[in-house]
Amino acid sequence: MSAEVTGGAEDGGKKRGTRRFPLWTRDTARPEGGGRAAAGDAPAPARQWPLIAVLSTVGLGLLLTAFDLFRAGTILVGVALLCAAVLRWVLPSVGMLAVRSRFTDMITYGVLGAAIVLLAMMAQPNPWLHIPFLQDTLHFTVR
Repeated sequence: MSAEVTGGAEDGGKKRGTRRFPLWTRDTARPEGGGRAAAGDAPAPARQWPLIAVLSTVGLGLLLTAFDLFRAGTILVGVALLCAAVLRWVLPSVGMLAVRSRFTDMITYGVLGAAIVLLAMMAQPNPWLHIPFLQDTLHFTVR
């Protein structure tokens, strides 16, 4: 695809040197709170400690799941996402944990974390959480 686009009848078919959608973004704004969590002279892990804490907890949860502790591992993954929502709410700067606006990040992390925790608690066999209307709903829809 060339950078030049041919014009229509209104400009006589002349070539223009503009492109409607450039390949590289030059001026994207950083998400609210997306600044460093520590001073600029601090080492990289210290500047991104919220993201490293959340990813380490998720990694530990996945490791527990790999070692056949499914319920504990998935609950830990959900709790890590809930902690990410709390960090996003409390801290003014969370580094790369900020992806979108503060409100959207909090809602996304919170809903996903709560859903993972609830699903882990309802997992078979021997669920810790019983929701009676779910079985009735399943029987109604499968008939």
